[in-house]
Amino acid sequence: MKFYIKNMACESCKIVVKEALEELKIPAIKVELGEIETGKDLTPEEKKEFNYKIKKAGLELLDKKQGAIIEKIRKVIIDYVYKTDEKPNIKFSVLLSNKLNLNYTYLANLFSEIESTTIEQYIIALKIERIKELIIFGEDTFSEIAYKLHYSSVAHLSTQFKKITGLTPSHFKALKEKRRITIQNI
Repeated sequence: MKFYIKNMACESCKIVVKEALEELKIPAIKVELGEIETGKDLTPEEKKEFNYKIKKAGLELLDKKQGAIIEKIRKVIIDYVYKTDEKPNIKFSVLLSNKLNLNYTYLANLFSEIESTTIEQYIIALKIERIKELIIFGEDTFSEIAYKLHYSSVAHLSTQFKKITGLTPSHFKALKEKRRITIQNI
């Protein structure tokens, strides 16, 4: 069962959560920033006790509604980055608001609180990973990649890529090709 935890922003938070789960003998499958996955559904009493233990560290178990909203936000973002080649005629904030029928400020604040990153930073991180993937596949030009990922220009894509990775897309592509030659020569 997946649960979301508010204010979980660092490795020590993960330790607090793991310790609370162990004390309550709740099997943990995954403990990530902002979310946990347990091997079973928690009883109301277990939820109450778990929440009591993590509140000492400033953390709080979210209700299912808020967790479901976070999942919906992620899905819209992933669809936006991976599945829409054509640039929408509206801003992403309006798109998200319309799809979830909720105020964008509320969604952005909830997402930031739980994920410890903004929606914008999350989109950028996903886009950078998608750019790497498309460069490695080698089927698209930088112009096509910029268009697919809703960048205004190749220069904008390159600037953002370099800011995040420390490499230009061309340099990243050259490294990939060098590695490829090395592997073929083995």
